[in-house]
Amino acid sequence: MIDLAKVIPLFSGSKGNSYYIGSSGEGVLIDAGRNCKQLEAALEQSGVAISSIGAIFVTHEHIDHCQGLRVFAKRYDKKIYASAGTLEAMKEKKLICAENRCEVITDSAVVGNMRIVRCDTPHDARESCCFQVETADGRRAVVATDMGVMTDPVRELIRGSDFAVVESNHDVRMLKLGPYPYPLKQRILSANGHMNNDDCAAELAEFVRCGNFRLMLGHLSEQNNTPELALNTALAALKSCGMKDRLDFTLTTAAPVGDGKAVIF
Repeated sequence: MIDLAKVIPLFSGSKGNSYYIGSSGEGVLIDAGRNCKQLEAALEQSGVAISSIGAIFVTHEHIDHCQGLRVFAKRYDKKIYASAGTLEAMKEKKLICAENRCEVITDSAVVGNMRIVRCDTPHDARESCCFQVETADGRRAVVATDMGVMTDPVRELIRGSDFAVVESNHDVRMLKLGPYPYPLKQRILSANGHMNNDDCAAELAEFVRCGNFRLMLGHLSEQNNTPELALNTALAALKSCGMKDRLDFTLTTAAPVGDGKAVIF
């Protein structure tokens, strides 16, 4: 039986983020943004053996991306990869401990039969980044969230991938009219904040033209967005370019808590 490459969105959003990318035999976690018990339960529901996780790659030090990192990595002796700035920030905040095995990723790293490539992202963190995972069979998936604007290096990484999670965090009108305090609204709207639905949608057609058949919208705000609104905004932009759903592309949204189902790519 062929062990197909897959992505499993375990958690996505302001309450926690974590993705499993790999195959049934080996894979990596991108972020560990829920507590250890919740991560264990999500992996079990998804049919992922913790022993198959070769390492954990952390995008940045915000708690919704590393809440369970210290305990999970220590309990199962998993190596942690992150930028130098992220590791420093997590040490300062005691989000990792001396018992955790940590390594700086500068450009790329090899874990088992997989190659993981780092790309910096514009976000209000010490040294945030996103990652592309290349599996043993040469398939590539990228998770690109938590960035105020799309950058050319991230675009190139997505164009060279078979599957991409792209941030569609908020609807601008909902955010501006919503209950968040003004400084928080300004932070989210800034170039170092989070991508909105319209900006995300504007990027998708070019990704599809470059061969990204499978796309997922990630890190949706539960207060300033809805899955339907994010999806409809993206679909409208793709259809305006003459692209047809499930013929030229597939598009889904990552739920705050995943259902355990894998996306084959």
